[in-house]
Amino acid sequence: MKQNTIKDAFYNELQLGKKLLKENQFSKAFYHFENSHILGQKHLYRHTISHFWLLFWAMKNQSVKEVIGQIFRILASVLFTLFWVPVGNTGGANVSAVKPMPIRKELQKYF
Repeated sequence: MKQNTIKDAFYNELQLGKKLLKENQFSKAFYHFENSHILGQKHLYRHTISHFWLLFWAMKNQSVKEVIGQIFRILASVLFTLFWVPVGNTGGANVSAVKPMPIRKELQKYF
């Protein structure tokens, strides 16, 4: 499937993350959930759903720090997405929630 839009790319990354999470490939799943976050962060629903999947990842991976971080990020995504998002931020609790980051090279074509 050729990815023509940021929305298509978002859902593709999300599906890859889900598939890899189901296979317990945690590092690879996290990377694709991060990509979905980057692609979806300017859209309220997609931004929030990317954080829900990062939360599911955290629960399955038994990462207390990530679970707590994602709960706060879900709330923030609902409250702030329409006003401001830190472009390129990967969305995990391993980075500051307000830090803009460079867009990953493979995702730059969507921006």
